[in-house]
Amino acid sequence: MSDSEDEGPPQLSSYALAALQEFYAEQQHHHSDLCGDDKYNIGIIEENWLSQFWYSPETAMRLAEDAVAAAGEGGRIACVSAPSVYQKLRERHRDDVSVCIFEYDRRFAIYGEDFVYYDYKNPVDLPERIATHSFDIVVADPPYLSEECLRKMSETIKLLTRGKILLCTGAVMEDAAAKLLGVKMCKFIPEHTRTLGNEFRCFVNYNSRLDCNLSVQLPVQEGPK
Repeated sequence: MSDSEDEGPPQLSSYALAALQEFYAEQQHHHSDLCGDDKYNIGIIEENWLSQFWYSPETAMRLAEDAVAAAGEGGRIACVSAPSVYQKLRERHRDDVSVCIFEYDRRFAIYGEDFVYYDYKNPVDLPERIATHSFDIVVADPPYLSEECLRKMSETIKLLTRGKILLCTGAVMEDAAAKLLGVKMCKFIPEHTRTLGNEFRCFVNYNSRLDCNLSVQLPVQEGPK
């Protein structure tokens, strides 16, 4: 144990504490002002640069489109620690599917009834309004690259899904993911808005478009002939 640990947590100076309180007040005011379609923009809620890494818009779109295809029209999708995918689903498919966002970060409570507070350390501690096996697909992104984290989140995933799973995590978790969830690595390589130190991959247990070497396909508009 170090001397600093013996002495207890460090104390902020009055100046630093006031600055921190002002920052939180500004953040709360900013989030309360969010309305309409803007609140679904990726990055509208800023990353905690120590522990949060949002997908790039292109990756979020690709994952969202795959989830919609897997869920089917009118399907239900659970986004567990995958807020960028939730935002893209709400931006593009709000009338096509039902979506819930399971998040530890309470800033995402701006999404109202879609928001479910979630702590992976308590994997089956979910509100009564969330019925077991009530989602056609679960899109999950464990917050830590550890087998312990994946094992606990796997309990949540299996509790929520009717069968289909789209897992996004480090490539180093491939064997653990296969063992715990029966998923296999896809060809598609997801990207983030910031560079990660570990190779990141997607894993599924269904026939997925993510296993094709295709970029996001946008509708082709014909010009005048």
